[in-house]
Amino acid sequence: MAFDGIVTRAVTEELKKLTGGRITKIHQPHDSDIVLVIRAQGGNHKLLLSANPTYPRFHLTSEEFTNPQEAPMLCMLLRKHCEGGMIEAIAQVEMERIVHIDVKSRDELGDVTRKRIVVEIMGKHSNIILLDAQTNVILDSAQHVSHAISQYRQVLPGKTYVAPPDQGKLNPLHTSEQEFLQRMDWNGGRLDKQIVDTYSGVSPLIAREILFRADLATRDRLWSAFSGLFGQIRQHQYRPTSVIYKEKAYFSVVPLTHLEGGQATPFGSVSECLQNYYQEKSRRDVVKQKVHDLIRIVTTEKQKNEKKIEKLKLTLVEAKDAERFRLYGEFITAHLHQIKRGDTLLSVVNWYDENGATIDIPLDPLLTPSENLQAYYKRYNKAKNSLQIVAEQIGKAQEEIAYLDGLLVQLELATLQQAEEIREEMAEQGYVRMRGKQRQMKKKKDQRPELEQFTSSEGIAILVGKNNRQNDYLTNKLAAASDTWLHTKDIPGSHVVIRSREFSEQTLQEAAMLAAYFSKARESSQVPVDYTLVRHVKKPSGAKPGFCIYEQQRTLYVTPDESIVQRLK
Repeated sequence: MAFDGIVTRAVTEELKKLTGGRITKIHQPHDSDIVLVIRAQGGNHKLLLSANPTYPRFHLTSEEFTNPQEAPMLCMLLRKHCEGGMIEAIAQVEMERIVHIDVKSRDELGDVTRKRIVVEIMGKHSNIILLDAQTNVILDSAQHVSHAISQYRQVLPGKTYVAPPDQGKLNPLHTSEQEFLQRMDWNGGRLDKQIVDTYSGVSPLIAREILFRADLATRDRLWSAFSGLFGQIRQHQYRPTSVIYKEKAYFSVVPLTHLEGGQATPFGSVSECLQNYYQEKSRRDVVKQKVHDLIRIVTTEKQKNEKKIEKLKLTLVEAKDAERFRLYGEFITAHLHQIKRGDTLLSVVNWYDENGATIDIPLDPLLTPSENLQAYYKRYNKAKNSLQIVAEQIGKAQEEIAYLDGLLVQLELATLQQAEEIREEMAEQGYVRMRGKQRQMKKKKDQRPELEQFTSSEGIAILVGKNNRQNDYLTNKLAAASDTWLHTKDIPGSHVVIRSREFSEQTLQEAAMLAAYFSKARESSQVPVDYTLVRHVKKPSGAKPGFCIYEQQRTLYVTPDESIVQRLK
């Protein structure tokens, strides 16, 4: 999973085919990324050097990048000193995650100069540094490191380059059996951690692999596993592989046998493996970030509506006093002649009470008797009118919350395209700002959404809407009147349609399983799912996207099972 010294060695060996090649173009698509286009062995090769704090790496790539209109300073210096130059050597420093790319070129006077591009893969401290190879003076770097950041070494133009501090680890390629066994504390526990702490270039993932291959981890077995693995690495025998294990992605240049049951994908080259891993990782992160931002907006709107309902319910409680205010007004009218300005209380017999109890009516001493009367009737009319208005507002707020709950469910499993469709819908509803021209939005809106299709055990197509736009299109336009429509009962979720008039009970159960899985009740058991014919499903005029009403439904109960959902894909 980590870009360790072993991966660095494998990539460096793969890049040696670029030795003697000429650098034809240099770009800097991002502050931390450099792309070198190298002409070698009769073809062009694109070499990515990345000091990204999250995904530092270097490898060949076929990915297309968008470059800024004005090249950054580091890019300009690289073009000045290295563009048109020939790569003399690409070498790894011991088993560290540091690589030197030596470039020979000519300056403005035609004299031969030698420059060195140093790529340091060190997590958030990763860097790309351009040096004068003869004087070891730094010309520029992707990340500037001042004295305030590091007292050990400064990475600034004009400073002499100092290598990262030695960690005092051994090179695993040069260790002997005797030295290996002496270095291990057999009573210290965590042998995998000891291997990581003792040998350079070994990640925890590889250490766990060594321990797994050693089985019981006796001295002989552990050395055999260690020496066998590094014997292959010494001979540059690599098998680039990516593995999906328990929903996590890993990559390695050696087989990861300890991830038993994982979905392994072999690759023809280390660069292909790295590009696949990092592109997919980057794509997932982009989706995660976009979805996270939308979820935050939707959650905030939901909380606003919940607070609004709380305030409206308080108003509703106050509005229930409307009849009392009317009664006060009636008694004040009957006893107006008894009231004087400055009175704070009117006590009269309540003629509506069978026992003739006395009722006390508070008065404002600053108001005249007539003004007190008008004030109570005004409060009565306001309270009476607010009963209906507040009830309507509570209903609208509850509808809004139900709509927002639906968006949250859709965002949980959204792809990048689906997240963008949801964002467009939110823009149309006024939750986020509209991006781009209205014409472009309308053009996108007119396009048919791509629905996800599943196939039942008997081969019948089952369509699932993943957002409101897809739900509306599926239910109101695509589905035939005789198709069967399913949705979780009173729970936000996807619209599901069985595209057939006749189907078995198993197909119905599988479609209900999909409806329950793609709903808010995904983690629940015995989820109620309604089903009816599409002809009985209607969308009210002016209703929010994805909302509909239906009748003549029946209900069945299912427990979502992800393995069944994957099987139906």
